[in-house]
Amino acid sequence: MDRIRVGLLGMGVIGEQHAAALHELRDEAELTAFTGSSPGLAASAGWGEAAHVARDALLGRDDVDVVVLCTPSDQHGQQALAALEAGKHVVVEKPFTLTVAEAEQVAALAEERGRQVSVISQRRFEPEHLAVRAMLDAGELGELRLARTHVHWWRDAAYYASAAWRGLTASGGSALDNQGVHNIDLLRWLAGPVEAVTAQAATVAHDIEAADTFVATLSFAGGALGLLSITTATPPGFPATIALNFDRGEIVLGQGEILSWDHDAPRPAGTAAAERTSGAAEPMAIGIGGHVNQWRDILASIRESRPSSVDAAEGVRTVRLSAAIALAAQTGRLVRPDDLR
Repeated sequence: MDRIRVGLLGMGVIGEQHAAALHELRDEAELTAFTGSSPGLAASAGWGEAAHVARDALLGRDDVDVVVLCTPSDQHGQQALAALEAGKHVVVEKPFTLTVAEAEQVAALAEERGRQVSVISQRRFEPEHLAVRAMLDAGELGELRLARTHVHWWRDAAYYASAAWRGLTASGGSALDNQGVHNIDLLRWLAGPVEAVTAQAATVAHDIEAADTFVATLSFAGGALGLLSITTATPPGFPATIALNFDRGEIVLGQGEILSWDHDAPRPAGTAAAERTSGAAEPMAIGIGGHVNQWRDILASIRESRPSSVDAAEGVRTVRLSAAIALAAQTGRLVRPDDLR
């Protein structure tokens, strides 16, 4: 089996995680080229032979089948379009894009060019989330009535001072776009489409332009209601959670584990915490298990010419929900995600 050849834009702390995940799958994939100011990270992840090149050179290489974007959030949309124009499959780190319009543009070009676009949402691939989603699909958990997610993390002043974009809304530095996106995606994936949103936002703990705290109420298409709170202003930082309340009980999911199972359906087997990771206070304390699992799905989707589990269409849906929360907080009005373009 020929290995799928990957080029990585942005070899930094996130890029190194992708390089390490690909090394776990080195029988299936090969990192052939990368960009970035820290070339030693490729070697430390096991890819000492990969070429360190400029961005335009990477997109033009014949030995790159897939481009993975580990670059600043506000560059994702245009870089994804450029990679698709170059005939490459694309993998985009979170967030997919910062606007619905850009997300839809990327999705449309991918379909036009017959290329795969995948959005990194590695937490979907953690065993407890896969197990609960399978039970939901099978109708084993009953009627969902309330869904909640809380991302109560802490980032100190040094974190925001270390990179200017981290304090700017337009660069994706808000707690919503930067820290909250994974749980927004998970909540939508588990609880279903969101029909309407109300929200508030504030900057309560940091001297930055972007909001560091968001709260929102959600109305799901299936009839359930939802609550969301995302912040980087709660020291010392706490693992993110998702709680699902059904007519038959409650399930609370943490980061890498099931925190409680008070439901009459049997707790799924094989969901013991194998890799408890958080990011609650330390941004890079997240492990690579989910990335390995998602890359395995991405590589299989390319070989099989099928959409990956988190494809461009899924990415658009999550961007639309995030944008609705931001707009509701900005305007004080109820916003329907499906109205956003």
